[in-house]
Parts: sequence; C-alpha cells; structure tokens
Amino acid sequence: MKASEAQRPGALAAGLHALGLTLDEAAQRRLLDYLALLQRWNAAINLTALRDPAQMLTRHLLDSLAVLRPLRRELAARGCESAARILDVGSGAGLPGVVLAIAEPRWQVVCVDAAAKKTAFVTQAAATLALPNLRAVHARVQELDGPFDVVTARAFATLADFVTWSRPALAPEGVWMAMKGRVPHDEIAALPSWAEAFHVEPLTVPGLNAERCLVWLRRRGDDKTP
Repeated sequence: MKASEAQRPGALAAGLHALGLTLDEAAQRRLLDYLALLQRWNAAINLTALRDPAQMLTRHLLDSLAVLRPLRRELAARGCESAARILDVGSGAGLPGVVLAIAEPRWQVVCVDAAAKKTAFVTQAAATLALPNLRAVHARVQELDGPFDVVTARAFATLADFVTWSRPALAPEGVWMAMKGRVPHDEIAALPSWAEAFHVEPLTVPGLNAERCLVWLRRRGDDKTP
C-alpha cells in the first residue's frame, strides 16, 4: 500500500472532526471506497480533472461533507430530516449526491446528469457500495418531476438557471441549496421574481484555502407553481 493510501483514513477522520461530524466506520469506509472507485474510473474515462488522491479527498469528499450539518439543520427545521428526498442536479461523478447518500442512509438521493458516462458511474457506485437509497438518472433536469425536499447543485450553473430549470422538481415547501465559491451577489440580484435567496452562509472546508458558501433559495410566497 502506498503511503498516501495508508494516510487517507486518518485524513478523512481528521477532516470529519474539523467539520464537527461523526460518521461510523462503515460510512467512512464507503467514502474511501467511493474515492477509490472514482480514481479507477477516472483512469479510463474523464470524470474529474483531479488526479491526486489527497486533493480528491479535500476537494471532493470534504467539500461535499461540509454541507451535511447545514443540510441536516434545514431539513430538521422543516420536519423532514428522517425521510428527505434530495435531487443533485448536474451531479457529475456524484458530488455531493453520493457523499450525502453514504452519510445519511435515511435520505433518498437522486443524481441527475446529462452525461451518460457520469450517471453510469453513479449507478455503479450505488451497486458497489450497497447504497439502495441512491439512484442515478441520465436526463436533463428540466425533464424531471418531483417532489424533492431539497434540490442541490455544486458549481452547476447561474442561480437563475438553476432554479428555473429545476423548478418543477421542487416540492412546494422545498428549498434549493446551491454550493458556490465566493458569494455570488450578481447572481442573487438576477434571480427571477418568483425566487429568493433567504440565507447565505460561509463554509470552511478543512485543508482548502478557498472561499466556499451555501446559497439557500426558495419560492416566494405568491409562487403557486406545483
């Protein structure tokens, strides 16, 4: 075993501690197995530009795990933490969808992407990692129906396009969770009249010297779209 491989469980555990998260050993092993599977597939087909295992752990796993506590908080406030339905739009290799499905087996997670090779990878990950709560859909998000309690995306599109394209999939009382770098003030200002950003919070990703934030969005009160 290479030194970098031997150090990864410790690096993941340290990252979880820094994030204030507790995951059992089985979940931590699945996260590392997911990373290993991503590396193997990446050698044959381009799923992510990152190749270094340490960078993949920080920029993929820990970056996705950083949203877990805020997401749990928001779902608990809405009374659906124990059986949430989550849609990950433009999921790519399953970020953050696969990570969320591993961390919270109670949640039903659907990853949608227009690239067949990426949804094929997520489907394989669900089978290999024994994740019955994870499903991949090869489609454009505009083709999906809901309802989903949370619709999320990681560096997918402008906020206006994100909420417009996924609007039919969101439950009436659901929320959008957009993972962004710097606070996108211009994108927030350009939102359609029926949508609003109700909370923006900074995220700190262990080992990552870059800005991250979550933009929480919802329909305005007069939007009756189902």
